[in-house]
Amino acid sequence: MAVGLVVLYHAGIPFLPGGFAGVDVFFVISGFLITTQLVSEVDRAGTISLVRFYARRAKRLLPAAGVVLLVTAVLTRLLIPSTRWKEIGGDIAGSALYAVNWRFADRAVDYLAEDSQPSPVQHFWSLAVEEQFYLVWPLLILAGVVVAKLIRSLPKPTLWACLALVIIPSFAWSLSETVNVPARAFFETTTRMWELGIGAAVALAAGAFTRLPRALAIGVGWGGLAAIAAAGLLVTADTPWPGYAAALPAIGAAAVIAAGFAVTGGGPASILGLRPFRWVGGLSYSLYLWHWPLLVVATAYLGGLSVARGLIVAAVSVVPAWLSARFVENPLRHSAAVSRSARLALSVGANFTLLGVAAGLVLVLGVASTQGPAGSTQHGVALGAAVLGDEPRNDAAGAVVDHVAWMTPTPAQATADVPEAYAAGCQQGTEKAEVVTCQYGDKNGKVTVAVVGDSKMVQWMPALQPLAEQNGWRVVTYFKAACAFSLATTIYNGEPYESCRQWNGEVLRRLKADPPDFMITSQGQGKGRDAGGGVTTKAMAIGLRAVWSELTSLKTKIVVVADNAPPGMNVYECVEKNPEKLSACSFDRGHYAAGAAPAQHAAVKGQANVRIVDLFDAICPADRCAPVIGNVLVYRQGSHITATYAKSLTPRLASGLSKARLPAKYAGGAN
Repeated sequence: MAVGLVVLYHAGIPFLPGGFAGVDVFFVISGFLITTQLVSEVDRAGTISLVRFYARRAKRLLPAAGVVLLVTAVLTRLLIPSTRWKEIGGDIAGSALYAVNWRFADRAVDYLAEDSQPSPVQHFWSLAVEEQFYLVWPLLILAGVVVAKLIRSLPKPTLWACLALVIIPSFAWSLSETVNVPARAFFETTTRMWELGIGAAVALAAGAFTRLPRALAIGVGWGGLAAIAAAGLLVTADTPWPGYAAALPAIGAAAVIAAGFAVTGGGPASILGLRPFRWVGGLSYSLYLWHWPLLVVATAYLGGLSVARGLIVAAVSVVPAWLSARFVENPLRHSAAVSRSARLALSVGANFTLLGVAAGLVLVLGVASTQGPAGSTQHGVALGAAVLGDEPRNDAAGAVVDHVAWMTPTPAQATADVPEAYAAGCQQGTEKAEVVTCQYGDKNGKVTVAVVGDSKMVQWMPALQPLAEQNGWRVVTYFKAACAFSLATTIYNGEPYESCRQWNGEVLRRLKADPPDFMITSQGQGKGRDAGGGVTTKAMAIGLRAVWSELTSLKTKIVVVADNAPPGMNVYECVEKNPEKLSACSFDRGHYAAGAAPAQHAAVKGQANVRIVDLFDAICPADRCAPVIGNVLVYRQGSHITATYAKSLTPRLASGLSKARLPAKYAGGAN
């Protein structure tokens, strides 16, 4: 039932919006099975052998996983654009090491990764959680056994105490993280261990469950099954997860297992024990491993999957699942030689793990590197906006073409062609309100320039840094992802962006306490919430004027860098797919109105000591915005321009700042 929910949900069945809850059922089952094995060993031998335990895990799980990861790497190389190879290769290596859930947790709150598509090994996050639990739980059981011997007690009471150390803090942390950082909470081991702990509790209480009255056991069993079904049917992607909501399928799974100790006929086992269900259950691990990579690869290759096609791919995944179970998983699992030797079992598991790691690394290294320093390549110097005249609008050099001999960065390198401010940790993420700052230029400079905004301000740092150094400015940056520096209420992921409001308040306090000579600002958000609850451009403009007036009253001069147009697609991915028809990756210049520029221009109008610099004509000279200008790929993630193209705009930015009363000389060169 657990694997069925997951597979049908991933295939796109619309009436199972909560099918992902099948993973929570898996956690309970795993916690129950592992604890049953460990407690049985304690009852039999008075202790547990960690070496034998991990040897059993290695031969059971790692061979099939290694094969799937290898095949996934091959399919990625053949059928998925190279723009995704590096990311997916890292995911594969992380999956082989059972640490990939933390990689996905970080990516879930990484603003630069907002355009990331589902990884073909994303389902390995749950396997990573289980393996990390298996590292901790046997050690706690062993500690409980030792304590029981020291105090001359039976092991069960101390094991219950050890289990409480897992369940209680994990559940509390799950509730907290699900509220504060829900995207990250989904993948974290610490928010999920309580679910495996519930399964462990069923194992510890097995004796009591055998004594349940038949009628009660039947009711508990069917009630548990109904809870699992309800989770699949009623939970949606908008339900905060895991949190308290995950208790529904988790407790439901525990109830089904517990009831099975007291009754079979008349209980859920009368259905789940039928041959078809048992066959799927026996294949569940392999089916879980195989179905998701095939769905993701098919989606990437075909450009999308209908429900019908999704079901076909899911059905086809049964074939490799059965083959790997028949010829890889079960032969090693039941091998007498491997079972006798813990060393051999661990060696087999380690070698399949290395196979997965190697497959991921080969994929990462398969991304060709052609970009040299300072925008030059093996083909020559990439000019970018430098090919355009002083009046770039309608300049023929900025027109859309279908083919260029070469470009930099390549589409595969685009997401890495970012300002160094990211690597320096200068931008705060979306989940925290703490202000982080960085300094550039002359730290003792006589002119202090505060650079404030979100990632659409960060994108200009490759052009601002050389200007700061050559003009002797002391530049202090204040960046927060997706957060406009405005007193307007902004929306992020459909909710008021509370951490942005707090961050703005603290940044404003700091700037007022030590007013800079100039503030340069930009943003990607063009709308704010008004008093009536609507989200409008006017509300954002009012919020911008309000925060600016706080600073201009203290003699700070403000320069706004106008936002550039959102393309409405990932341009670099389109270029990868259409190298001989780049016009397919162009977009209408009218997209400019969909960005933050209209709100910025409206806010600047009539404001003393506030000027705007708009370089959009040098980013999109023609009626159709070209993806490549002067052999430079213009766009990276979303509507952000590449660092290479931003550098090529440095002299134009210098001219714009000078006209806005911030004298900026530029003698060439770039950081």
